[in-house]
Amino acid sequence: METIGIIGVGKIGQPIAENLIKSGHRVLGYRRHSLADFEKIGGVAAKSPADIGAQCNVVFSCVPTAEAMDEIVNGPHGLIHSARPGQIVVELGSHSVPDKEKQVAPLASKGAAYLDGEVSGTPGMVAARKAVVYLGGDAAACKAVEPAIKGFADMCLYFGPFGAASKVKLVNNLLVAINIAATAEAMALGLKAGVDVDLMIKAVTNGSGGSTQFGIRAPWMAQRKFHPVQGSAGQLFHYFDLIGDWADSTGTATPLLDRAIEVYRKCVDMGLSDTHDVAVMVDVINSMPRQKN
Repeated sequence: METIGIIGVGKIGQPIAENLIKSGHRVLGYRRHSLADFEKIGGVAAKSPADIGAQCNVVFSCVPTAEAMDEIVNGPHGLIHSARPGQIVVELGSHSVPDKEKQVAPLASKGAAYLDGEVSGTPGMVAARKAVVYLGGDAAACKAVEPAIKGFADMCLYFGPFGAASKVKLVNNLLVAINIAATAEAMALGLKAGVDVDLMIKAVTNGSGGSTQFGIRAPWMAQRKFHPVQGSAGQLFHYFDLIGDWADSTGTATPLLDRAIEVYRKCVDMGLSDTHDVAVMVDVINSMPRQKN
């Protein structure tokens, strides 16, 4: 039974850990906050990232900021202190490619591989093994880590050079943001149609206008089910900045996203961006006056 490490046992890290445990792995975890829920599912609490690195050949990290990412690699109790040849570290959090890339050389100097990883899916999708894992970086290391990924996800795709996985995640999340806004607009109108709402959702989900986000969030919008928070508008703003920087550097227009961001800003102004699931965008749409062009 292989011991696998997870740093950042949060909304995404927790269901990853649970699936790995169900797959028969011993899972060592670390986070700055309580690990009580992690231990309840059979995880083993670690003292530090270095402690995890000392016991695991494969380490997954899923931390929220570039500062946290640097700390868990290069900090006084970071992975750098227990890194060794053959070890593989995969950062699954979404950060700018330059920030992720800074961690490659320090770990490489110890013989360890640092990979660009991304998870496409809500916490519920991760729990149900429906999320997709993207990988970029050293090809041999990406191939070697696939069996561990198969412990928590049914699909893993290798995109080539370091940074490629992050770019694909930005493409994905551009569509996520637009599709959620479009779903909210469609549901705001559809709920006033006077038809069987559940049947309408089934028809659209399985028809030409359906999308993954419609299938997930249209029922929540109909029920005004905004808790627990699977993903918030506030979290999407992190991606808006990354997408914007990339679009600027490539000279790519993003007119649909730009318009959607205006609606997400309205969500922020209403105080709903962090306390409610992004399905609350249906309320945001309904709060806006009808404007004719």
